[in-house]
Amino acid sequence: MCRWLAYSGTPILLDTILYRPAHSLIDQSLHSRLGVETTNGDGFGIGWYAREAELDTPAILRDVGPAWNNRNLREIAQHVKSPLMFAHIRASTGTAVQQTNCHPFRHGRWMWMHNGSIAGFHGMRRELNMAVDPALYLEMEGTTDSEAMFYLALTFGLEEDPPGAVARMVGLVEKTGRAHGVESPMQMTVAVTDGTTVWAFRYASAGKARSLYYSTRVDSLRALHPDLTFLQEVSDETRLVVSEPLGDLPGAWNEVPEHSYGVVHPGADSLHRFAPLPV
Repeated sequence: MCRWLAYSGTPILLDTILYRPAHSLIDQSLHSRLGVETTNGDGFGIGWYAREAELDTPAILRDVGPAWNNRNLREIAQHVKSPLMFAHIRASTGTAVQQTNCHPFRHGRWMWMHNGSIAGFHGMRRELNMAVDPALYLEMEGTTDSEAMFYLALTFGLEEDPPGAVARMVGLVEKTGRAHGVESPMQMTVAVTDGTTVWAFRYASAGKARSLYYSTRVDSLRALHPDLTFLQEVSDETRLVVSEPLGDLPGAWNEVPEHSYGVVHPGADSLHRFAPLPV
């Protein structure tokens, strides 16, 4: 499948998260421990928000090559700071290796990335795509189930109610899957953001979703590891959500429960149960 991370908090160099940790996302592109595939080399993407930017949209960089040897990614990561970043490394589940199929996907201020798949997507792709709002349909550039999920969620009101829209999207996918003889079509961990809040979902129709973790509160980590300089440099609001832990620091990582979603934003973060909604 794929691996991804979402960072929110004190503005930092992208390099700090992408390259420096012992089991960074770049390391995972070659040596994933918890993914279906060890190697995730079918493209990558990063998206970030810049406080000083005039445009009210995130910047996106996507490429079809592997992340581990991309010189442009390395160059950007060493010079760009951001308070909110998405990063994704891809292992294709059958769709073409092309730039428009790389994550994250963008609509206005919104970004979306996904790990997993819709089982039987090829057979139900036309039906799902035709359920996308016609005003949004022309924005779709690629051929992946992940992009279709994003535009279905937008169709169902993502910009007003992200949890409800994602629940209705999953409800439609499962209803369509059953009509095509696929009893357990949905496998997903999803991150979506509007540039201020991050929502992260973990769900599978069969109840065994791909791995997903969130970082422990920074103030708690400082108490556990007072000698770590990095923890003194970031705010208590800083949080990471990742497909797999970026290192083995004791007490740093917590597994997201099955069938749940988390909300990361200024103030208190929260964790909720997730269930599909009928459409």
